[in-house]
Amino acid sequence: MRSRRGFTLIELLVVIAIIAVLIALLLPAVQSAREAARRAQCTNNLKQLGLAVHNYLSQNQVLPLQTMYPASADVSWGWSYGWPLGLLPNLEQSPLFNAFNFSTGLFGNTPSPNFSSLGNTTVAYTQLAALLCPSDGARQKPSPPYGTTNYVGNVGGPGAINWFTGTIVSNTFTSDPWADGRNMGPIGIESIRDGSSNTALFSERLVGFNGNPVPLNSQDAKRAIFNATLGVKKSAGVPANMAFLANCKSLPGTTMSINQSANGFVWCASYPWHIAVNGYLHNGTPNTISCQSPTDDAGTWLTFVGPTGSAPPTSNHPGGVNMGFADGSVKFVKDTINLQTWWAIGTRSGGEVVSSDAF
Repeated sequence: MRSRRGFTLIELLVVIAIIAVLIALLLPAVQSAREAARRAQCTNNLKQLGLAVHNYLSQNQVLPLQTMYPASADVSWGWSYGWPLGLLPNLEQSPLFNAFNFSTGLFGNTPSPNFSSLGNTTVAYTQLAALLCPSDGARQKPSPPYGTTNYVGNVGGPGAINWFTGTIVSNTFTSDPWADGRNMGPIGIESIRDGSSNTALFSERLVGFNGNPVPLNSQDAKRAIFNATLGVKKSAGVPANMAFLANCKSLPGTTMSINQSANGFVWCASYPWHIAVNGYLHNGTPNTISCQSPTDDAGTWLTFVGPTGSAPPTSNHPGGVNMGFADGSVKFVKDTINLQTWWAIGTRSGGEVVSSDAF
């Protein structure tokens, strides 16, 4: 009689161990491939925004503004319209743009903690896929049900040295005591004297969330804003700004955020001193913490980061952020970028010389 031979226990354990090793090797590769696909989509969104800006430039001879303030301020609690709204026709969203009632504004003037008395809710509630980076992974919007944005315009900086030096800057409003019209918009392509391939236009930021304050050592810290304990004012100079950044970096891990919902608050809203809503600053390097300067020229009431604060781009991409440049190109900027280079690509006419391999 022929005997039957099965697997021994040792052979079975060896096979299981081999399968486990293969799975352990495969999973990171699958996750990496998924992130590569998400990053590619994020890059494509920035390219679409760059193309939309150039079409807008051809039609209007100026770049879109971070804010149209003081337009609509009297019917919107001081808020105005941001750059995404102006780009809608060039993002194949003309019907949405035509549906917007500019005489109504964004926010109603009846006090309401959840902004329930608004105008233009049909447009403001709409979430544009072109304004979302799939790598963000946020499960809620910062101000539901309003649509949000992962993409933010380059306002320039550092503000303590020379503010509003970027490409997506605020409108000129001479009635404001803190305004400095020399660097404010609207500006044209001729104002980008440092070269469009070396001047940032857009980048990305993780959106905020509608929830309680979080500590600095939280995994959501990059989505929130913290108050530095050492402030810096406009024209304070490089040493003062370096001290401010060092203070921001050295805040205790138990420091609680002062605003969690500011980043990407409402995609079509803006305000000159609320940089975090739809803009970013070239002060702190990518993926560092956003810090409000407690001595900002605009006042201590700010919690959305004023022009002398630090509101860097952030992402969930390993090692850096995607950045769209004024020539329409998109590049990956590493977290380890040299600080002086980072400042240089944020200014449109600072006269800095930056080589193509510096970032």
